Amino acid sequence: MGIFDKQSGTESQQTTTTVIAAGCDIQGEFKLSCDMQVDGIIEGTLKLEKGLIVSRSGSIKGEIWADKIIVNGQIEGVCRANAIEILDKGVVSGSIYCDNLSIDRGGKFFGTTHPAETQQVVEFTPKAKSEEKTEKRVTEQKIKKAQ
Repeated sequence: MGIFDKQSGTESQQTTTTVIAAGCDIQGEFKLSCDMQVDGIIEGTLKLEKGLIVSRSGSIKGEIWADKIIVNGQIEGVCRANAIEILDKGVVSGSIYCDNLSIDRGGKFFGTTHPAETQQVVEFTPKAKSEEKTEKRVTEQKIKKAQ
């Protein structure tokens, strides 16, 4: 069976990983429901439902929300995660919001640590539900102003 076999009708059970290859230098905001590996350079905001791996050649400058962050490259900015692991070649400078932080011998951290925030790290809401919540909030605000 090939990848494009239409008779199977089942979705792939494999996990997906978005890779930013070495040599890529990008800026922007990323919102992903899959894992991400950074071998290049990113400047911006990353909101990941799953994990982030920053390899030795990888560098991120900005704000990061993820379930788990593994750093063997460089991060500068704010990291919010359920677990953060700084490996022997990893360097993180900035603020970390996490209750599960580990730093291997040789790993470096310059900055401040804070307890994890009580709310969920990343919340993905289907567009229809998001619009419905916004409408409800606007209606509630109008009622309060009228009172």
